[in-house]
Amino acid sequence: MDSKAVADKPHAVCIPGPFQSHIKAMFNLAKLLHHKGFHITFVNTDFNHKRLLKARGSDALNGLPDFRFESIPDGLPTSDESAAQDIGMVCESIRNYLLAPFLGLLAKLNRSSSIPTVTCIVSDWICSFTASAAKEFGIPSLFLITISACSFMGFSQFRALKEKGLVPLKDDSYLMNGYLDTIIDWIPGIKVIRLRDLPSYVRTTDLNDVRFNFRMEISERANEASAIIVHTFEALEREVLDGLSTIFPAIYAVGPLQLLLNQMHDDSNLNSIGWNLLKDEPECLEWLNNKEPNSVIYVNFGSIAVKSKEQLVEFAMGLANSNHYFLWIIRPDQMRGDSEIFPPVFKEKTRERGFIASWCAQEGVLNHPSVGGFLTHCGWNSILESLSAGVPMLCSPIFSDQPTNCRFACVEWGVGMEISSDAKKDEVEKLVRELMEGEKGKQLKCNVMEWKRMAEEATSPIGSSFVNFDKVVKEVLLSKCPK
Repeated sequence: MDSKAVADKPHAVCIPGPFQSHIKAMFNLAKLLHHKGFHITFVNTDFNHKRLLKARGSDALNGLPDFRFESIPDGLPTSDESAAQDIGMVCESIRNYLLAPFLGLLAKLNRSSSIPTVTCIVSDWICSFTASAAKEFGIPSLFLITISACSFMGFSQFRALKEKGLVPLKDDSYLMNGYLDTIIDWIPGIKVIRLRDLPSYVRTTDLNDVRFNFRMEISERANEASAIIVHTFEALEREVLDGLSTIFPAIYAVGPLQLLLNQMHDDSNLNSIGWNLLKDEPECLEWLNNKEPNSVIYVNFGSIAVKSKEQLVEFAMGLANSNHYFLWIIRPDQMRGDSEIFPPVFKEKTRERGFIASWCAQEGVLNHPSVGGFLTHCGWNSILESLSAGVPMLCSPIFSDQPTNCRFACVEWGVGMEISSDAKKDEVEKLVRELMEGEKGKQLKCNVMEWKRMAEEATSPIGSSFVNFDKVVKEVLLSKCPK
């Protein structure tokens, strides 16, 4: 490509929130923009850049001439991988450390003669400081909401919850005395919801809780972006999206991003570029290949969540007693306590029926014909990927947006059944059997297949997500570019 063509190319700087799931969503959006002709600079924190190199090797981050990687310092100790699970520490890093190095990076990119001038910033909404950077450089900014519309709406009500005296809780007894069952019926687009179904940071007793106040702050800054896209599709969350549009006028539903990518004919080497902070084990898919259709329940509690040894043992024995095949992802850092997790009886009962791995290519697993159910923590990527694959769920939320996702998956969309994180083995066994072989499981399967159809429809060339993405690119990222 000649130098004039390079100079005329739009250049999007894409910066995800510093978490595995957020990086995945932003990476898919960056690939979509690359298909639209954008030069991409993908920006990770130093902490996660190191994790990517460890998981995937340096070749996975070499990029292409028009899809490059950069990293910025974040104040986190790169020698301590457990920092990734300290949500409060990461929030403080975003709030206090990232703006200055990000501004420095933008200036450095604009000084380079070998790449186009930066024309827009595409940012995870939790990196709301980028709105200030975009204003300083006189370029448009786009926020990607990496969670569901219903959860984003929940976060956007944190100020109102605080002003109404519903949060913080008066003391720890309010976690167990029924207070969390308080009905909230004044949130736009959500008819009725319990306090416990809102994002988990409402369960604080501390007026100065970093996690609660950080989410409140970034939600209130969302309108500083030129536009907002939510990783969802209109048919799934239409009423909540309508409610959000009364608060955030320039908001668009664009998802599922992977299904949009499936519409693109990839003639580049983008598929060789890595984003995953954890190393996949291909043996997972090999093990599934030998199983009958819809015979395996897939279990994964995400990239951050931690359970106690007691909780894991109860889930393990419930799976063992269900007599169903299972594929279970257990990260090395997922358990609190000693390293020997399961009793000998579990290993004896599941020797021929279970496969345990440290990580996998989740979309490949969910789309495998052998998988008939998903026991999930209800992270938003997991919910969308399960819907897109037509796989019903057992929903065991742990923190953040997960309780809200669980409520909507089980009550509004009819694609899952809730199971407590503290469930005992008998309840786990009962619900696994119901999901995999019961009448309720069959109904959930019918429902999720209908949502799968609607997700595919939304991401087709005439679908709402496809049209919305095209509109955002043309009317926000290109039309508002500096000339």
